[in-house]
Amino acid sequence: MLWNYKTPGILDELFDRTENVPITKEDIRSIIISKLRLKEGLTAIDIGCGSGSITVELALQTRAKVYAIDSDIDAINLTEKNLLKFGVLKDTVIIHGKAQDVLPTLPTVDVVVIGGTTGDTDRIVNLALSKLNKGGRLVLTSILIETIYNALKAMQDSSLQDIDITQVTIAKSKKTSSGTMMISRNPVIIFSGTK
Repeated sequence: MLWNYKTPGILDELFDRTENVPITKEDIRSIIISKLRLKEGLTAIDIGCGSGSITVELALQTRAKVYAIDSDIDAINLTEKNLLKFGVLKDTVIIHGKAQDVLPTLPTVDVVVIGGTTGDTDRIVNLALSKLNKGGRLVLTSILIETIYNALKAMQDSSLQDIDITQVTIAKSKKTSSGTMMISRNPVIIFSGTK
């Protein structure tokens, strides 16, 4: 097994990656997983699955059905490759399409992660909430100011309880010829709430 730990935050280098498909980095992924409050048996939807790093973590943590959605066929192919690599392909349903079209066809689940809204934040949040069981957790991440604004409004206008907003800025070390320097990554805003 590639990741023989209960803790989230699988090392980025263990995932297959391509230049044109985004990955949620391990440090941010750990926080997202913690905000979901996962346990074995919970079902999940990962909207905007990208490389599949969150989908893999969800499948490993819950050992239950996970639905991964992305509109980019390269992301779908990469997600499938990573799920196979980590031995959790059987626990997932990978769906190529727009979340707006796919979500109405899915069953209700216990947790939903929104990693991308393609500019349709309000609609995707509302559709995600319609697929969330009572007591379920919704987590949305964004690096774009417009999405942050729209997500805040959509979540405040919803029936979500205990809405939490966290900004995370990570810096990672990099060796140079004269020592070690810290390289900052994009700040990420993480919204979470309970239905």
